[in-house]
Amino acid sequence: MVKISVLQHAPSSHLPARPGDPTPTHRNLDPLQHPFARARERTRALNAAKMERMFSKPFIAALEGHTDAVEVLSRRPNSITDVASASWDGEVIVHNAGRKTHLVKIAGAHQGKISGLCWADENRLMSCGVDRNIKMWDVRPGAPSEYSEAGPSQTKPLAVFPGKGTLHSVDHHSRGPLFATSSTIVQIWDETKSAPVMDITFSTSAESITGVRFNPSEPSVLASIGSDRTFILYDIRTGKAERRIVMQMKNNDLAWSPTFPTAMLLASEDHNLYTFDIRHLNTPTQIYKAHVSAVTSCDWSPTGIEFVSGGWDRTLRIWQEGRGTHPEVYHTKRMQRVLAATFTADARFVLSGSDDGNVRVWKANPSEKLGVVTARERSAIEYRNALKERWKMDAEIGKVQRSRHIPKPVYNAAKLKRTMEEAQRVKEERRRRHTRAGESKPKAERKKVVIAEQS
Repeated sequence: MVKISVLQHAPSSHLPARPGDPTPTHRNLDPLQHPFARARERTRALNAAKMERMFSKPFIAALEGHTDAVEVLSRRPNSITDVASASWDGEVIVHNAGRKTHLVKIAGAHQGKISGLCWADENRLMSCGVDRNIKMWDVRPGAPSEYSEAGPSQTKPLAVFPGKGTLHSVDHHSRGPLFATSSTIVQIWDETKSAPVMDITFSTSAESITGVRFNPSEPSVLASIGSDRTFILYDIRTGKAERRIVMQMKNNDLAWSPTFPTAMLLASEDHNLYTFDIRHLNTPTQIYKAHVSAVTSCDWSPTGIEFVSGGWDRTLRIWQEGRGTHPEVYHTKRMQRVLAATFTADARFVLSGSDDGNVRVWKANPSEKLGVVTARERSAIEYRNALKERWKMDAEIGKVQRSRHIPKPVYNAAKLKRTMEEAQRVKEERRRRHTRAGESKPKAERKKVVIAEQS
């Protein structure tokens, strides 16, 4: 009798166990059986990087309503969608970014430009301007208004605090009824009193204080920036300025890190951003270079791992903390100089206020899909992200990931700036080469930022 060898498979090993279950698959994981696996993976990573750039459409909507430049934005506490904006025409609007509607609109809140805006709590908003007044508003829906027969209702402030000079900034204490304002000095106010309870200034400071912020983790600590190129730390428990540094150029905005209490972000007039550890103010921890004009605004993401900046070059940029180059660049043909920028509370969206009177909503991740994401889509996104992270050092993939389309004037300005920086570097190198050995030593870029430190 002839023996016949046959292959026999158990049905349970190659058929679904129950109706609707996926068909079992079997793979040989021996690398010798897959000589092109690495090449296929690289191709997939390259395609993933190209798809990310193809689907990068960060702009979502423009929230209209202002007739002049929007200089300040402030997100509402404990709200993901609500943000307040104020413009140069003295108008305050509370937007709902999700529904793209106005919750509250206060026309004529101030005479002239509004320069400072902050939330006292979820229902009270504080503003200050060049009319030397600080006003507190009730912005709850259906808040009482003062009606007149001649026209629409006029919202009446809950309180008015008269100042003695032009006010540039206001910030509220996170735990108590105190708030701080900046003019030629920093003043601490109590909500229950009509006059400031404390005046704080540095002994040798004589210029305007353009910005002031309470530390969110240690509210007794206060920081300010001034038009005399200074950055000053105060302690309201002692009632005096503790430390002060003088920088190469003046700063336009400042922001405390929400996750690292000693980290401070500064937006400078010299086109750069700087992060400082307030325990070591002699040098910045990182310099962020990409803007080609003055940086006018900055704000941290609630996660503390990225931040946004707006510049005079009409671009909005999103940076990774600790990475000083290659940020995300957002721009539109109609957007003018970006004067204010902030993250939403869920860190998924960015809002910007610009010189053209619009508040724009952007995606923090430009290629993120909005709407329902199925489990299969989520696993595919995670797989592509893992591929891009694994192959990011590849020359072609890295080039695709770093490439950004920017406006031609910004591109030409960046090219000219690189030429000027290279010429300066060559000049310094030649000067050192033709001086006596040891007399001229190269100085690190971080060491050039701070000119003097005082305490």
